[in-house]
Amino acid sequence: MTLLYALSLFLSGFLAGAINAVAGGGTFLTFGAMTLGGISPISANATSSIVQFPGYVTSTLAYWSDIRRMWRGALMLALASVLGSGVGALILLSLDNPQFQSMVPWLLLAATALFAAGPWLKPKARHAEEAGRGKGLAGPVVQFLTAIYGGFFGAGMGIMMLATLGLTQGGDYHKLNALKNMLATVIAVVAIVVFVSGGVVAWPEAIVMIPGVALGGYAGVWTAKRVPQPYVRAVVIAVGLGLAVYYFWRNAAG
Repeated sequence: MTLLYALSLFLSGFLAGAINAVAGGGTFLTFGAMTLGGISPISANATSSIVQFPGYVTSTLAYWSDIRRMWRGALMLALASVLGSGVGALILLSLDNPQFQSMVPWLLLAATALFAAGPWLKPKARHAEEAGRGKGLAGPVVQFLTAIYGGFFGAGMGIMMLATLGLTQGGDYHKLNALKNMLATVIAVVAIVVFVSGGVVAWPEAIVMIPGVALGGYAGVWTAKRVPQPYVRAVVIAVGLGLAVYYFWRNAAG
């Protein structure tokens, strides 16, 4: 690993952490930096799951008091997340790199579109009488499907979960965000176990990026107070579209 490559990885991790703290979408940067550096798409995707994991843990701990008050419902959703994430990660490992690479630009376009639509997908607060909606099978089933996507390709997963939890669960935005953070942690843990077992993690790249993500997450709080979120979202969307175009070109060039 050259010094220039290591610095680019650290910087991408730092920016990813900062962007995740402000608007989400940092996976685009870590995935893009590794693939542009020559890491295979499957390995870059798996490594991004590990790199983003510390942020999921800290955000879950911040909501721990909220999660404890709804642990029964959260437990069912967590079980669905374990199963779905395992399925998604195993599907990824069943593909070879050319197969996955042919899917990458379409996945990036879908994730970028989902991210761009994020402000319109934020769930609205629900009345108390609607709180029972999430107690049936709809919540776990929808979460299982969402977790398959999260285990397979995590970009945009948080926004997707906020939208789906808003449809199946009762409660206000903070409750749904607490659930989202906890379930994202569960999905990441299962995916990481599968990816590590499959030997597809690029550990040198992960070790360089994790400190950058941690520092970036801290700096993101400072950024959030000074940089309007629409500007940050515009950068993430531009990166996502740019990577999609690059992969369409790369696949066409053979």
